[in-house]
Amino acid sequence: MSNVKAVRRQKIRFNIRKKIAGTAQKPRLSVFRSNSDIYAQLIDDDNSQTLASASSKDKDVQAQSGNKSDKSKLVGAALARKAAELGIKDVVFDRGGYLYHGRVKSLAEGAREGGLQF
Repeated sequence: MSNVKAVRRQKIRFNIRKKIAGTAQKPRLSVFRSNSDIYAQLIDDDNSQTLASASSKDKDVQAQSGNKSDKSKLVGAALARKAAELGIKDVVFDRGGYLYHGRVKSLAEGAREGGLQF
């Protein structure tokens, strides 16, 4: 059962990746969601480099209380802070094959509130 879901998500992910790519000026905000945690990265696909990352396993996020959606919003805000330090304002959002709903949406909202535009 879960293998079918994983294959389906992988196909969706590949179709998304055909259409979008990040550059140094406008990196790709990539999201990975596990059952317990959420991870986000700013990726420059031209140089194959991760510029900044944040996850719900970071000490400052883990110290906060709340459900997984609340923590996702904090992860988005943390990533936006790191992007601001690097002088990045615009990003391309890559939902990674997940529906734009729940934790993925919370992360995006947190990033937008932190100052990122996509």
